[in-house]
Amino acid sequence: MMSVLIWLHLLAAVSWIGGTIFLSLVLAPSYRALASKPDAGALFRTSAKRFRLVVWGAVAVLLLTGPLLVVGHGWPLFEPARWPSLLGIKLLLVALLLLMTLAHDLVLGPRVRAILALASDKRTDSDRRILAAASWLPRVTLVLALALLLAAVMLARL
Repeated sequence: MMSVLIWLHLLAAVSWIGGTIFLSLVLAPSYRALASKPDAGALFRTSAKRFRLVVWGAVAVLLLTGPLLVVGHGWPLFEPARWPSLLGIKLLLVALLLLMTLAHDLVLGPRVRAILALASDKRTDSDRRILAAASWLPRVTLVLALALLLAAVMLARL
């Protein structure tokens, strides 16, 4: 049973982090290179929308399997003081990653779409700052995801 839980947890993590790597390092740069073509925006939006379903499905699996794995390792679920400190670090990274993903999906993403729908000359300075900040969120998310992956590997070695 433990092997199945680990496999599901890893599959969900690989889906989320691997997709983030693909979007950040392959799809987004390709989109920027092809932004003058009309279908490039549609492809990016469609891909991102489909990936959002993968992310939230993966999050659900991670949130279900994670506590079971904590208990399976013999760590008391409701006594964080008795957990290895690395588990606390990993869960902090998970919380940050979830907050950033929520902020992207519910706040920043819709705002960026609305700004991009405006003609360039109609965008305010605030709009331009939001667009600039929005380009950094996926990069920070990727770094957090990679740090989380490192913490998970180190935790598995305990």
